[in-house]
Amino acid sequence: MRKYKFNGSLIGDIAEGRPHLGSSVDLEIYRMMQFTLRDILEEDFGSDKADEIFRRAGHLAGKYFYQQYIHPACSLDEFASKTQNKLKEKGIGIFRIEETDMENGRIMLTVDEDLDCSGLPELDFETCVYDEGFIAALFECFTQKPCEAKEIDCWCTSGRTCRFCVSLIKKADCDEQEG
Repeated sequence: MRKYKFNGSLIGDIAEGRPHLGSSVDLEIYRMMQFTLRDILEEDFGSDKADEIFRRAGHLAGKYFYQQYIHPACSLDEFASKTQNKLKEKGIGIFRIEETDMENGRIMLTVDEDLDCSGLPELDFETCVYDEGFIAALFECFTQKPCEAKEIDCWCTSGRTCRFCVSLIKKADCDEQEG
């Protein structure tokens, strides 16, 4: 039996439980939780599996976030506007769609001041795999089609912004992935 199957009740009643501190927490503490958890996952399962787990967790969070804060969105402009406003309001990042090519199912977007990595030292790799899952889920919920998000620029690779390419996966692509 699973003890922590995610659902909205695990968010709790923040107003009741934290009447003096509220919902804010210092970014350093959030990152301490994120990167210590990631360290243990990598130690026990390896980097690739840790990335997969973080991406899946981001995907689950993105579905919840869409249902709680974005839905309904009837157009790409409405979706982008609602997403931009909520991500900024929640202190997650500054979301901006740079380019859309809906004919080929591709969207390029950035997240400035990203919660997970902005201000970190330069590394040899992108760090925002959780965001890849989160962003893919947002677009999947909006388009009702499977999506993949891939970070192509990151603060940690000297990009000074996080840039993602979102691809709507065509049915044939889905069949190939399942097989």
